[in-house]
Amino acid sequence: QLSLVESGGGSVQAGGSLRLSCAAFRYNGRYMAWFRQGPGKEREGVAALDRLTGGSVYTDSVKGRFTISQDNAGSTPYLYLRMDSLKPEDTAMYSCAADWTVTVGRQLDPTEYKYWGQGTQVTVSS
Repeated sequence: QLSLVESGGGSVQAGGSLRLSCAAFRYNGRYMAWFRQGPGKEREGVAALDRLTGGSVYTDSVKGRFTISQDNAGSTPYLYLRMDSLKPEDTAMYSCAADWTVTVGRQLDPTEYKYWGQGTQVTVSS
């Protein structure tokens, strides 16, 4: 059974960095993404990766600060999110998601993904 397990969250000061990891157990599909949900906010797509082509998309607010990447060297694929120049508004629960098919142009739409991890909390203080 597919299982997504995130790690790497924590508390940092504004301007700091974190790297989130998502272990995708028993997953060999093409699409993965990071989403976040801040206090009182709707779930938001942050970054998505096409594991076959390496193509990525980002929401505007994180472009130039966050980088999505993958590691397929081992038996379990990993998805990463490197977050630099963190801001208080980046505070949220971050979750990874996966699915074998995603509609073109909707990689940051949470309704496109069936499989979700439990999430890891990121808190950025000013």
